[in-house]
Amino acid sequence: MDLKAQIQLLIDNAPNDGITPQLVTAIAPVLSAIAQRLRHPQYYILQNLEEDWVLTTLSNRANPDLEKCVIYAFPTLQDVSLSSNAGLDPQVIAVPIPITHILFQLVALEPVDSIVFFETPGMSTNAVEIQRTELQHLIQKKLHPKDSRTQIPPNIA
Repeated sequence: MDLKAQIQLLIDNAPNDGITPQLVTAIAPVLSAIAQRLRHPQYYILQNLEEDWVLTTLSNRANPDLEKCVIYAFPTLQDVSLSSNAGLDPQVIAVPIPITHILFQLVALEPVDSIVFFETPGMSTNAVEIQRTELQHLIQKKLHPKDSRTQIPPNIA
């Protein structure tokens, strides 16, 4: 599914509350621009049986007190089994999700610092990290070009 179709699906599935569809339309250029930096139209995300995305907490080797929460996004289903213990845990499944939908969800995923997109099938070394704060900042600039300090509502997605 191409990016335009993904964005349209986001708009079509947005709550009809008079705000969200227009908000998705307004931030679509930001989502598309970031999605174009990545190689794949969809990625596999690990989920538990409640459909919550699986978080991984990473510690800084030099400073173990410095931690961040990430979600891994895999280019193929085979990469999930190569790079994680998901195959060993019957409570975890890998679900294909369109790239723009992943980015849209990232905006509201409060405990998540970033999503790590593995770009090359079969390799866990070539990855692109998209930080939630970077995405929020770009969206703020798009929504409020004169005032980038306004906060995005935490319940956007």
